[in-house]
Amino acid sequence: MPRSLLDQHDVELAALAAAGGRREFGELVRRHGSAVRALLRRMGAQASEADDIAQDAFLTAFQRCGEFRGDGTFAAWVKRIAARLYIKRKARDARYVEESAQEEAAPVIDRGRLMDLDEALKTLSPVERICVSLCHGAGMSHPEIAAAMNLPLGTVKSHVKRGLDKLRARLAPEQVESGRAVHVSG
Repeated sequence: MPRSLLDQHDVELAALAAAGGRREFGELVRRHGSAVRALLRRMGAQASEADDIAQDAFLTAFQRCGEFRGDGTFAAWVKRIAARLYIKRKARDARYVEESAQEEAAPVIDRGRLMDLDEALKTLSPVERICVSLCHGAGMSHPEIAAAMNLPLGTVKSHVKRGLDKLRARLAPEQVESGRAVHVSG
């Protein structure tokens, strides 16, 4: 009696998909599709763009499924594919659109309400958001990000550190002491 798709590990499903198993690959898409789209949204993609890139990433993953060896998780593998596709799309779009010399103003934040991570990520510069998302969302190493984005390693490290510092400052709980805001760590 064949095992249910739900009972099979991602590595088994990927091996079956590499042999042409569309149902097995469909199960991998069902399991990991929302996580891939969420990563792309955190990197700065709009919902429809995230859907398109996720679809392209899964198509690429299906075509290259035989390359997945199970050294890491399938989710991390397909997230790396999606992240690289997003970076390539942004680079292609940048060639056609002249970027303004002035960075977008940071959105006004109401400190009286709880800010979530997605909102905080939107306050980072585009390159900081991408570097932080690739590092902590897709599990890519700094050298992998540098290679994917065609940036020097030190620059990537700076973007990740600066982005994380900004996120910590934005997400840190505040207390009011004697009329001034004080960040509380911990």
